[in-house]
Amino acid sequence: MKLATLNDGARDGQLAVVARDLKTAHIADGIAPTLQAALDDWPFIAPQLQALYQALNAGSARRAFDFDPAHCMAPMPRAFQWADGSAYVNHVELVRKARSAEMPPSFREDPLMYQGGSDDFLGPMDDIVLAREEWGIDFEAELAVITGDVTMGATPDDAHGQIRLLMLANDVSLRNLIPPELAKGFGFLQSKPATSFSPVAVTPDELGEAWRDGKVHLPLRSTWNGRLVGQPDAGTDMVFNFPQLIAHLAKTRNVRAGSIVGSGTVSNKDASRGYSCIAEQRCLETIEHGEPVTGFMRFGDTIRIEMLDAAGKSVFGAIEQALRRREA
Repeated sequence: MKLATLNDGARDGQLAVVARDLKTAHIADGIAPTLQAALDDWPFIAPQLQALYQALNAGSARRAFDFDPAHCMAPMPRAFQWADGSAYVNHVELVRKARSAEMPPSFREDPLMYQGGSDDFLGPMDDIVLAREEWGIDFEAELAVITGDVTMGATPDDAHGQIRLLMLANDVSLRNLIPPELAKGFGFLQSKPATSFSPVAVTPDELGEAWRDGKVHLPLRSTWNGRLVGQPDAGTDMVFNFPQLIAHLAKTRNVRAGSIVGSGTVSNKDASRGYSCIAEQRCLETIEHGEPVTGFMRFGDTIRIEMLDAAGKSVFGAIEQALRRREA
């Protein structure tokens, strides 16, 4: 099934069920008020949402209305936890190679992961509002999962059974703020502003054969200022799958229902597939020509991130955002 959170003026919005073709929706207020409430009692709530989903797809839902992504918040407008991994080691390898740094073997054995801010996510069509272009504003096209309860020390097999929903993410990075932050030895903070998510989150079964081995085997398309710049396959070159990423997070802590775990920037070794973040393109230019040519985002730029199924239909809806200067 497909779920969305509509902006009703409340912090956590209103849970809605969305039809498979993303054309109609139905408020789920008689079942659960918010997505977090549904996740907290998933075994009881999910079958009721599924029944409404089936009725919506069959055209028999009584209070169906036209679905408009512009009215959506992030599926989880805020969450107890947002942990973003770096499952596509090719991306890390390119970044390190561009600065003539060797990649430690451990990077292929143990996932990189950082803890992001989870109190204020952006909806799929919310503007990205920042103060300065010189911070090096970059988009990052990713996939993410929303979990159920995962106990400390869970294995990847345990974690696999707790993947409730999948969605797309734009994990915006401020590239020129990253080096001084990492030099302090404590990781990202100011260099990672609010993350954006797709209009809908979907259960793994919606992906059919594209969901296997804990990965999504479909291209992820990024269109910058109307020009397609990347469509790498999300299943290819994903060194750590989602169950492994979740198990990594749960090594020393319980992971509670409603936690979000990101894949990191989707990246393929085949450079002809394009890029999911500007930094990767700049690294390739540095490796090949000695310096980057492509600039970062400018105020007024737009970014669209979307995943199409084998039939060419949108799975999650699109993240469509404009970059805007913060007013003083």
